[in-house]
Amino acid sequence: MTDRSTPPRNVAGAEEPVVYVVDDDASVREALGNLLRSVGLRVQMFGSAPEFLQSKLADVASCLVLDIRLPRVSGLDFQADLADAGIHIPIIFMTGHGDIPMTVRAMKAGAVDFLTKPFRDQDMLDAVTAAIERDRKSRHEAKILSDLKARFATLSAREQEVMALVTAGLMNKQVAAEIGIAEITVKIHRGHIMRKMGAKSLAELVKMAQALGVKRTAPQP
Repeated sequence: MTDRSTPPRNVAGAEEPVVYVVDDDASVREALGNLLRSVGLRVQMFGSAPEFLQSKLADVASCLVLDIRLPRVSGLDFQADLADAGIHIPIIFMTGHGDIPMTVRAMKAGAVDFLTKPFRDQDMLDAVTAAIERDRKSRHEAKILSDLKARFATLSAREQEVMALVTAGLMNKQVAAEIGIAEITVKIHRGHIMRKMGAKSLAELVKMAQALGVKRTAPQP
């Protein structure tokens, strides 16, 4: 269970960042909880990896402070398990037994930092700040892409086809010739595409197409 000293909170939907702490040492959890709360951060603490997985993660910027040596599963293996499960949360590792190979493996797998116990309070606070900022940026970019996908889904199949050709650099008359429609019809489709996608210029539409992975398909022989 979660530490009784930090009752579980339903923070889903809250705007404040959340720091998750996973360590089997209760004294370490409590010390970290006090440190992080002292700077106004929300904290949820767990004694094992399974406890963390059973919790409801908040849909806000967050990070995970993870002990490298946990019961039954190592922090490094748990990092891999999270990635396999599609849970992409910035991780700060802490250990009393760190070595270079462990550090390299953790950082290559995307860890934000790797702190050796005992570490300075400021080092942990700096690492948490960087991790939360990374997650905030990642969430912002994911929302932009999600919004783009939603807009693209409102285009008809023909409009999607025209968008792919136009953003590949084809002129209206070339698009018309390739798909067998009138040039005026291409212009109409382009107007609809610009409006539905919320693009103010062709350059902006090209960037949207790149973000979405929209590409011109080879013409049929």
